[in-house]
Amino acid sequence: PFCGSDGESIDWDAYRTLVRYCVGDLRHDMLWLTSGVGEWWSLTMDERKRLLEVAVGEARAIAPDTVVEACTSAASVKECVELTLHAQEHGADVCFLQTPPMEVHAGEGVLRFFEYVADRTDIALGMFNSPSSGWVLSAEEMAAIHHQIPAVVAVKEGVQDSVSRTAALHALAPDLVIWECDLIVYSAGWLQQGIVGPAQLGTSAYLFETPDALIYRQYWELVWNGKLADASAFAKESGLEDRSAGMGSWMVQYPGRPDYFTHWGEAFKYAASVIGLPVGDYPHSRPPQGFLPEAAKVQI
Repeated sequence: PFCGSDGESIDWDAYRTLVRYCVGDLRHDMLWLTSGVGEWWSLTMDERKRLLEVAVGEARAIAPDTVVEACTSAASVKECVELTLHAQEHGADVCFLQTPPMEVHAGEGVLRFFEYVADRTDIALGMFNSPSSGWVLSAEEMAAIHHQIPAVVAVKEGVQDSVSRTAALHALAPDLVIWECDLIVYSAGWLQQGIVGPAQLGTSAYLFETPDALIYRQYWELVWNGKLADASAFAKESGLEDRSAGMGSWMVQYPGRPDYFTHWGEAFKYAASVIGLPVGDYPHSRPPQGFLPEAAKVQI
C-alpha cells in the first residue's frame, strides 16, 4: 500500500491491517512476502527488510504458527544474501529466490546464484520459476540445483503451462516439494499421488474470499482431503470459478506487451480496494509499470 507523492512511501498502518486480515480474519496458514504481487522490484532494501519485520511481528502475535515465506530475490547476489540473512534472523521459515530477471546465463547462472546464497546463509531455500524472470528453468536444471544444494527444498512452479515440467521434475527430484500454480494438477489428483505439495503460493486468496464467506478455504480443504469431485462442484456452485474467469487477465498481462507475464501491481491493489481493503492513498504501482486503464477497473 503506497502513499505520498508518486507512491514514494508505504502506508504502514494499512500494511499491518492487510497482514492481520490475511492471518487473522481469513485464517490463512502462510504469508508470501515481497514477491511478484509484493512488487519486490520496486522496493528499496530498507523497505523490504521492514516489510518482513512488520509482517512477522503482526502474524506471530495473532497466529504464531504462520509459515512465513520471504522472496529475497535481488539483481545483485550480494543484496540477495543480505536480504536472506535478514529474513533468517527475523523469523522467516523459508526464502524463495526468483530466477534473476537480468543477465542470467541460463541454468548454470541460476545454479551459481543459489550456491553463492546457500554458502552464506542457514535457512531453507526455494526456487521461484516464473516467466516474469525472462528465463524459465527446465525440470533438469531445477533438479540439478536441488541435488547440488541441500538447502534448496522447494519450488514454486509458476509457469502455468508446466504440467509436463512438474511431472518430470518430481521424477528427477522426488524429495523436492513442488507448489504448482497451474491449478489443474490439483483437480487431476497430483497431490494425492505425491507429485505436488499441499499448499498454494501466489493464488492471491485474499481477493477471492471474505471472513463471512471463506469459499477459497472450503475449496482447497476439499482438494486437500481428496474430495476432487466435490471441490469441482463447489467451485461452480459458490461462484468461485466464474469469479476467477470474470476478472480477466489484468493482473498478469499488460495489453501493450501481450506476450509478457507480469504482476501488475495496480490491478491487485484495485481488486483489493473493491472489497474494502486498504491500499494506500497512491493506488498505482511505482515506475516502470504503467497505469491501469479504466476498462480493467470496470471488469475487475
